[in-house]
Amino acid sequence: MPVRSGGLRGGGPPRACGRPGRPSGLPRSIPPVAAATAGAVCISSSAVLMKLADASPSITALGRCVFALPVLGVLAWAERRRGAPRLPSRSRWLARLAGLFLAADLIVWSHAIAAIGAGLGTVVGNLQVLIIPLLAWLFLRERPSRSLVLASPVMLAGLVLVGGLADVAGSRAYGTNPGLGVVFGAAVAIIYAAYILTLRQATSPRESRAPGPRLAVAAVLFEATAGATVASAVLGLALNDYRLGPAWPTLGWLALLALTSQVIGWLLITVSMPRLAAGMIGVLLLVQPAGSVALSYAFLGERPSVLQLVGVMLVLAGVVVAVSGAGVAGSEVSASRRSTRISRQAPAASTGVSASKSP
Repeated sequence: MPVRSGGLRGGGPPRACGRPGRPSGLPRSIPPVAAATAGAVCISSSAVLMKLADASPSITALGRCVFALPVLGVLAWAERRRGAPRLPSRSRWLARLAGLFLAADLIVWSHAIAAIGAGLGTVVGNLQVLIIPLLAWLFLRERPSRSLVLASPVMLAGLVLVGGLADVAGSRAYGTNPGLGVVFGAAVAIIYAAYILTLRQATSPRESRAPGPRLAVAAVLFEATAGATVASAVLGLALNDYRLGPAWPTLGWLALLALTSQVIGWLLITVSMPRLAAGMIGVLLLVQPAGSVALSYAFLGERPSVLQLVGVMLVLAGVVVAVSGAGVAGSEVSASRRSTRISRQAPAASTGVSASKSP
């Protein structure tokens, strides 16, 4: 029976390798789905905090990473003291490559938020639920589930409505330029998918060849954030995009963004990655756009049109359709065969994801 591993799975969460190690400092009682969901809830405030900071896109990306680095550095040091293995060179460079994607994602995402709002910009950007299984299929040989294929037209129809491309009867789409916001959001989805898949490869126990029962999680995220810091600085110089505005409260919002999203949120998500299939990661992260729409409504006064809200519901309904086939697909998966296939495809994955970063 062929391996069918990149789609949405049911039952127990699939493992990325035959006997994955336990992330350092994480109790065994925390299931990976719960960790990923809690992380997605934390990062659902990202777009709102980015808009409240009111800085240029490059400064926003740089501030998020700079404030997070010291905290992640301390956590990585403590993780190492508790017995986590040293990251091999390949994992470090994969994490830094993921950081490059993260920097590009944050900068483009800021433009999407400016064009279509924090809530809708997050919804569109999280169409990575379609992109991640596609990239996993191309580079990791993880086939998307049939239910995800069936759900794709529903989510794409929602995208059309969110972008204001089908407004009728005088309905006015929210945003200064909803169509452009959708274009930026689609680019964000592609870059975001590349970030998640590359970071997943960097955290793979098979990739790290860890000799003990623990995996270095904070160290991987530290390397990714360091890569994003350098990339944000370089991109900011290249784009002449350095504008801070009033130091206070801008720096305060950026510090809060770093702690809630880059540290707490992504630590929880990174912890879960080695034990979840790529498609499942994408689905769980869709908790983020739902929370972002609610928060932007409450704190930013964003009021999407009725058709845009229908589009949001279609996107989320597409996720429900995709998940509905998870149980059947999950029963067809062999964890050990998946681990062998993923480990063999790791070099191709890093090469392929790197090539897909240009929006």
